[in-house]
Amino acid sequence: MVPAGEATEQVLSDLAAACAPGDVLVDGGNSFYKDSIRRATALAGRGIRFLDCGTSGGVWGLTEGYCLMVGGPADAFAQARPAMDTLAPPDGVRHLGPAGAGHYAKMVHNAIEYGMMQAYAEGFELLHASEYGYDLAQLSALWMRGSVVRSWLLELAGRAFAKDGDLSDLKGIVADSGEGRWTLVDSIDRAVPMPVLALSLQMRFRSRQEDSFAGKVLAALRNEFGGHAVTKA
Repeated sequence: MVPAGEATEQVLSDLAAACAPGDVLVDGGNSFYKDSIRRATALAGRGIRFLDCGTSGGVWGLTEGYCLMVGGPADAFAQARPAMDTLAPPDGVRHLGPAGAGHYAKMVHNAIEYGMMQAYAEGFELLHASEYGYDLAQLSALWMRGSVVRSWLLELAGRAFAKDGDLSDLKGIVADSGEGRWTLVDSIDRAVPMPVLALSLQMRFRSRQEDSFAGKVLAALRNEFGGHAVTKA
């Protein structure tokens, strides 16, 4: 499998070869913003204008419209704007600044998403473990009516619970596509604390471990210093 960054590089290279000076290239994927700055500079040397367009909406964007966060030359944005307006809901497109601004905004957007998802996941796990036998689909629907925690993510959680209240057909394995890592590294570089993102990202790593070595070390230590019972493999 070709890494996403290399694939994007190849696609842009192929497209640029077919472009003429004055043309506009739009990258609507989740590219690293520093790559977008570099690509914009390289293409500008050939007279090609580059827009980095952070795109949010997932599979529902087809019916609901996509939120588009755009960086790059203002004149290129003005030229591409009519096409973008057809993809976005009303007021769902905005030019945010020079090269990299669009993908940087989408990077931080996804980091916020990590934290929101983790908060919902932990809350619903506690509700599920309680003695009250909550119907989580109904509770999600209730919270969508005026609650301060209402959101599209909560609506999607409710839809998932309506299909399978115990989520028994799923495994709790959660991948990460890079934006959370990039945001965390950037926060370290800028000395901006992001503890919620850091823990949310670490929990995604943990979700992919069937039996962590760290957990084994903890069990071994408790057994060694206190004779606490351990579970053998």
